[in-house]
Amino acid sequence: MCGIVGYIGKQEAYPILVKGLHRLEYRGYDSSGIALLNTAADLNIYKSKGRVADLETYCQGKDISGTIGIAHTRWATHGEPNHANAHPHYSQSEHIALIHNGIIENYVVLKESLKQKGYTFQSDTDTEVLVQLIEYIKTSDNVDISKAVQLALKQVIGAYAIALVEKGNPDLIIAARKSSPLVVGIGEDAFFLASDASPIIEYTKKVIYLDDEEIAIIHRNEQLKIISLGNIEKTPQITQLEMSLGALEKGGYAHFMLKEIFEQPRTLRDCMRGRINIDNNHIVLSGILDNKEKFLNARRILILACGTSWHAGLIGEYLFEEFCRIPVEVEYSSEFRYRHPVIYPDDVVIAISQSGETADTLAAIELAKKAGAFVYGICNVVGSSIPRNTDSGSYTHVGPEIGVASTKAFTAQVLVLIMMALCIGREKKTIPEKRFLQILSELDNIPNKIETILGLNDKIEDLSKIFTYAQNFIYLGRGYSYPVAIEGALKLKEISYIHAEGYPAAEMKHGPIALIDNEMPVVVIATNSTTYDKTISNIQEIKARKGRILAIVNKSDTKVRQMADYTIEIPETEECLDPLLSIIPLQLLSYHIAVKKGGDVDMPRNLAKSVTVE
Repeated sequence: MCGIVGYIGKQEAYPILVKGLHRLEYRGYDSSGIALLNTAADLNIYKSKGRVADLETYCQGKDISGTIGIAHTRWATHGEPNHANAHPHYSQSEHIALIHNGIIENYVVLKESLKQKGYTFQSDTDTEVLVQLIEYIKTSDNVDISKAVQLALKQVIGAYAIALVEKGNPDLIIAARKSSPLVVGIGEDAFFLASDASPIIEYTKKVIYLDDEEIAIIHRNEQLKIISLGNIEKTPQITQLEMSLGALEKGGYAHFMLKEIFEQPRTLRDCMRGRINIDNNHIVLSGILDNKEKFLNARRILILACGTSWHAGLIGEYLFEEFCRIPVEVEYSSEFRYRHPVIYPDDVVIAISQSGETADTLAAIELAKKAGAFVYGICNVVGSSIPRNTDSGSYTHVGPEIGVASTKAFTAQVLVLIMMALCIGREKKTIPEKRFLQILSELDNIPNKIETILGLNDKIEDLSKIFTYAQNFIYLGRGYSYPVAIEGALKLKEISYIHAEGYPAAEMKHGPIALIDNEMPVVVIATNSTTYDKTISNIQEIKARKGRILAIVNKSDTKVRQMADYTIEIPETEECLDPLLSIIPLQLLSYHIAVKKGGDVDMPRNLAKSVTVE
């Protein structure tokens, strides 16, 4: 949610900041803005509703000089997307400009207090309240800007990542974070600031991830200084970035989403590398083996996640119960923390997040840790908040995922859960050795089988033309295919704006069957499984009501082909690995339908990639 960029150095700031905004636009794109301090120490703010390209147009002909600045691309929370609500926000005197990601929960109380002191407000945002509060404290307490920020943030309840500059102070940026990511890049005679490392990687690989309630005082001619809200100075811990600049480019693909779908053979190989040894017949997950007793003695496993990660967690439930014989509950992080959950000290909590910054999941982790549970994180972004706040975990190693609709992150999360279940099951001796070796051997074949499915891209693109008319879709699956059905439905609704719902196939007759007619496309995952014959019965129920069926089938299938209107063929695999294959044609189908409908595939309306607010 929202993207923050900052720069201070010897180069002109504007081109660096705008390029950074483009890199962060996946985090929000309702409006954007930039604040620059020029050589005369004048503070200029330029803002525009819409995409970063609209901001560039707005800035043409204006004074964009200066070697220090901050910039922001917004995903609206408080106040509709418009010029007034776009960031940066001025203080009342227009001496301070501030950008903010997060939500100030007590902004109404703070705003009323400031109004009584004579402050007026130009926007509907909680952010403007914070910049006014900082100015009030600076003036009334007669303190410098860094102390004013420190004192103001002590009054704030909520989440924030902020950056600010001050008129007449052309050598200083102040930044701070709590429950919202912020990273400082250390360059050659320059500092960079961003919500994640993507705007920084072009200039430096040395970064510092701020921790909660830390303030960075970034001075042009001095060492970076970090202090806590309690005024304790911290020693900056420099991390070396592993991502490459090429990973942030489209590489000849029309959209990041298509590129990321096609990257999955490679990303799954990367996820398995160093963890699966086919020759020696074993899986090495250090996060599991180093904490083996926690898993062997677990009363139950709680999986906490949101959105696509929650769907991956549902597959994890099937895996852990089948191979480890441990009871599993899969919870939406946003609901878990508010319903007074029962958490035992011998529970294992698995938290799943692509970004590692999902606010609801972070809050759920904190709740679980307070109850004494062991918390294991599955995450893609090295150094993000979830890896730093969990007891142990596994990275998915898929590289940056820019497309808002998650694709390669989902398959990698499922793969990590598969490896975890196999590793724990073998340690517990709840999976027969022969079965373990069969699955392990087949895992090695999965990337090649995905490449085979990707070879059907042109066929799926042609098929997608048939379905652009649809207003509604139903996706059906059973067993391991049920979570794939709801993930496939989510992909379609996210980027094509077609209403789609996923159901367990057997549940269709308990209500959704009322929707079936000859205008309703029904996608059925009908691969070979223990419930194959049951799925055929469900298809017959649909056909009896003239539903139009698109079936995902295996090459050996004969029965479903005769019943379905359209089929997409995928290779056969072990039933527990089938989600890694069956989701691929659903991702491609969603993508091509959205493109045919003229949608902005990488930046669908109302969505943002990293949900750092509740």
